[in-house]
Amino acid sequence: MTILSDVKALGQQIWLDNLSRSLVQSGELAEMLKQGVCGVTSNPAIFQKAFAGDALYADEVAALKQQDLTPKQRYETMAVADVQAACDVCLAEHESTGGKTGFVSLEVSPELSKDAQGTIEEARRLHAAIGRKNAMIKVPATDEGIEALETLVSDGISVNLTLLFSRTQTLKAYAAYARGIAKRLEAGLDVSHIQVVASFFISRVDAALDATLPEHLKGKVAIALAKAAYQDWAQYFGSSEFAALAEKGANRVQLLWASTGVKNPAYPDTLYVDSLIGAHTVNTVPDATLKAFIDHGTAKATLTEGVDEAQAQLAETAKLGIDVETLATRLQEDGLKQFEDAFAKLLAPLA
Repeated sequence: MTILSDVKALGQQIWLDNLSRSLVQSGELAEMLKQGVCGVTSNPAIFQKAFAGDALYADEVAALKQQDLTPKQRYETMAVADVQAACDVCLAEHESTGGKTGFVSLEVSPELSKDAQGTIEEARRLHAAIGRKNAMIKVPATDEGIEALETLVSDGISVNLTLLFSRTQTLKAYAAYARGIAKRLEAGLDVSHIQVVASFFISRVDAALDATLPEHLKGKVAIALAKAAYQDWAQYFGSSEFAALAEKGANRVQLLWASTGVKNPAYPDTLYVDSLIGAHTVNTVPDATLKAFIDHGTAKATLTEGVDEAQAQLAETAKLGIDVETLATRLQEDGLKQFEDAFAKLLAPLA
């Protein structure tokens, strides 16, 4: 047993927030799964770093440049192959839990974040290209992305809805998921294989707010927001309305804690893992945070502790004139811009 196994026993999956060809081919990913890692996420920034720093891509990049392809097509050729390989490594994990774990995410192009139909079409295309039952298509949680989520769920595609900072937007996502499930059930189709995670970003909230907060609130608001979001989750998926869908095979959306590497070196390096362990959740962690947690983290169900204190901290934050929903909108826009910039950097050497 490892600490990751202990976390899994508490109902939380730990996913790796990284993917590269070396990670898969060296056997490192397989070793992480043996230790208790349950899945993998990727994004344009991760692939940009991998393509730039992993020598295993060089020959394929050179070969693809000889073909009559766009830079995006060259990127997708390599990214899809990497996701397929990671899915294959994670397949035994996926099957051992009846399709509940062992997923690998690939993101649609960030330039589609405000284009619902474009997102739907690209997600369908990528899902078909990967051709693995444990693949998830990652979609930004803009209004358009949430609109796309409903259609993709009705298509039977598992989705990682990313860049959530807002409790309101997260509840919209749950409703869209339920509508997609209902449509699929009305068509007489199976829904039991569909898994959706709602990726709620953590450390960026504290990074944005800490400079404006009194000392006793620094490093506390993001965790308080996550605990409040988990209470929202429990209420939504514990309702009689969702129970009717669950009886027909629908799975609950799982909250996924993203951006859980600390950005302030003064904070414990496992802060956003230790503090957010709870049933029916996922935490996707970068390599350094994973190693730190394995070395000195604590496996304890903390997500339902101190809920009243968390609500009081959010109330005090509001009294200071800080609107966390307005902040959420700005942080999502900032996140989209970062992904667009990373995507442009990724494509430039493939031109």
